[in-house]
Amino acid sequence: MADRHLIIFVKNPIPGTVKTRIARTVGNERAVQVYRHLLQHTQQITRLLPWPRVVYYGDFINSNDGWNGYQKRLQAGNDLGERMLAAFREQFAEGARQVVIIGSDCLAITADHLRQAFSALDEADVVIGPATDGGYYLLGMNALHSFLFEKMPWSQPELRQLTELALQQNNLTFERLEELTDIDEWSDYERVSST
Repeated sequence: MADRHLIIFVKNPIPGTVKTRIARTVGNERAVQVYRHLLQHTQQITRLLPWPRVVYYGDFINSNDGWNGYQKRLQAGNDLGERMLAAFREQFAEGARQVVIIGSDCLAITADHLRQAFSALDEADVVIGPATDGGYYLLGMNALHSFLFEKMPWSQPELRQLTELALQQNNLTFERLEELTDIDEWSDYERVSST
């Protein structure tokens, strides 16, 4: 199991730095509450998984938070693509054969989605968890494909489409998981909370 590594990208729940689109609707304090809920959910679904789990912080490593028991690292790079590439590169360099990355923005993701992602990598080169906004909530691969992180439209609705096109152009196989909703706007959170 140690040849499967799970990367989790997080931020520390500080007002004004997390869920800023939600904060525009309901204010910074409520946005932090939403993000804490997302962090707790992500911890809950990953805590008992059998693979190395590495939390990459976007700002600073918090030594005493809910991620105790996980490996902790700092993200490196100027944009999301560079930070993801650096994290994948580091995990493959440490001996992983399959690496999956998730963020901390999805209340619909489950441990089963993560198991499915690693299983998909037994057959496909890449696995994608598509998000309803056109991006993805999960990305996994068997080897480092750095082109997936270069010149991509981060946080834009065509991200997944262009990612899949790049895979096809490079003759790589990929599998899609179930489409899920990331929590980016207050309306996303209201919708998920009312179900």
